[in-house]
Amino acid sequence: MSIVLQTERLLLRPPQAADIGRLVSLLGNRDVANKLARVPHPYTEDDGCAFIVAQADGRARGEIFVFAVLQKSDGLLVGICGVEPCRNFELGYWVGKPYWSQGFATEAARAVASFAFRNLDASCLEASWMHDNLASGRVLEKLGCVPNGDAFHESLSRGHAVFCHKVVLTRAAFAQAIGET
Repeated sequence: MSIVLQTERLLLRPPQAADIGRLVSLLGNRDVANKLARVPHPYTEDDGCAFIVAQADGRARGEIFVFAVLQKSDGLLVGICGVEPCRNFELGYWVGKPYWSQGFATEAARAVASFAFRNLDASCLEASWMHDNLASGRVLEKLGCVPNGDAFHESLSRGHAVFCHKVVLTRAAFAQAIGET
């Protein structure tokens, strides 16, 4: 099943082998990798291949719904956003450094959260953000997330555990945040 989501500026579709070069380029930036728990640094073509295969397998089992985030204007991949029902509907995203501070993470995360609530019958989503990634905290706040504790999560790129803030997003809070009542 090939699900495609669209927003005003973005097209979200399943990751493809053709995306590997772009993934390596964007995730090869240490500033990006250091904001993510499960991304090694350096990020290699083999890592990109493994990611594509894992996402396809997870999607086929209904466990993972990850989307390549592309700009509609030029078709360039700017990041990844997804939700994992197999991990308590964990919401995750990243955007390449050249695309920071342009609202792409918020726009993509809003589309994926809407997909999870409408198509996967999620009652709530979970997410977390590293203490030193305030921009990610703002993205989650805009979606309607509320604090749900703190924890340390291992970071592959940093090589140690990092203090993270956990959040939860209910269907009702999301509807209120996006103006659906």
